Amino acid sequence: MLVLGIDPGTAVTGFGVVRQDGPQRLALVECGVLRTSPTLPLSDRLREIHDGVRTLIERHAPDLVAVESIFYARNVRTTITLGHARGVILLAAAQAERDIAEFPPAAIKKAIVGTGQATKAQVQYMTARLLRLKHAPEPADAADGVACALTACLSQEGVRRAVALGV
Repeated sequence: MLVLGIDPGTAVTGFGVVRQDGPQRLALVECGVLRTSPTLPLSDRLREIHDGVRTLIERHAPDLVAVESIFYARNVRTTITLGHARGVILLAAAQAERDIAEFPPAAIKKAIVGTGQATKAQVQYMTARLLRLKHAPEPADAADGVACALTACLSQEGVRRAVALGV
C-alpha cells in the first residue's frame, strides 16, 4: 500500500509518501514541502497547492491520501484560510479518484508519539525511528506530512486497506 500524507498550509504544505509492505514494513518513498509565495493572491496560492498535490498523485499513484484535518486556531482567519488549503487538497485527491482519510492533529501525534500533546520535535524524532531513518525528515512540515501517512498505515483503517490490497 502506498500512502500520500499531507499537512495542509497556505504558505507551506508538507507531504510524505510512505510504502507499507506488511504490518511492520514501512518505508519512506519521498517527502518535502510545497511552498507558495505570501505575495501572491490567495486564489493563486490555492491553485499552486492543488497543482502540486495533483502532480504528487500522478507521480506516485497512492492507494490512499491521508490529510490532517483542520485545527481551530486562535485566529479565525487562519482557520478559514487553512480550510481553503484543505479544500483544494481534498479536491485534487477526489479528482484523481483516490481514497481519502482524515486525521485530527492530536490523533496523528498520539499514533506517532503516544501523546496528543507531542511537540513537532517529538513527531520528527519518532517519524525517523518508525521509518528507521538516520535523520528526521525536514523541514518540520514535511515530517508532519510523513506522520500523517504513517498514521494512516498504523490505523485500523490503514491495516484493513492493506489487507484488502494483499499487503
